[in-house]
Amino acid sequence: MRLILVRHGEADPDRSGNDALRQLTPVGHKQAALTAKYIAENFKPDLFVVSPYIRAQQTLAHIQDLYPDVPMQVYQDIRPDDPAAPAVQWLSNLTNETVVVVCHMNIIAYIAALLTEDAAESFALAEARVYEHPVIMAGLSEEKARFVPQVESQY
Repeated sequence: MRLILVRHGEADPDRSGNDALRQLTPVGHKQAALTAKYIAENFKPDLFVVSPYIRAQQTLAHIQDLYPDVPMQVYQDIRPDDPAAPAVQWLSNLTNETVVVVCHMNIIAYIAALLTEDAAESFALAEARVYEHPVIMAGLSEEKARFVPQVESQY
């Protein structure tokens, strides 16, 4: 089994007071497109899981453009400040071979840390990390690859 964790691309600053509505900047769209290309060149996802927040869904849309027939699930509990343990438990129930999860800092770093039992480490914007494991369970995953899109930020 393979899990590809992706942080969303660069998003506009929160000016509305509603973090869930923040959208990708033009740079964020470029980052997401590069990450989508990396995934398409190396993997064949069979499920997408995404946060309910707009910027994560916009990031995933770039990947979905390359895989229009792959199903997608919005998972409500992978927002920035959600705890990681319930997310890992939920992911462990999936039976798909290659799952792409698009969400946010801080939760994405904590999910990765639980999977590998390593210290939490920040993800760059639109970074993808690839984990392989016999089953999704704390401590059973091994990080196999990282991709960080190289696009100059506007902030």
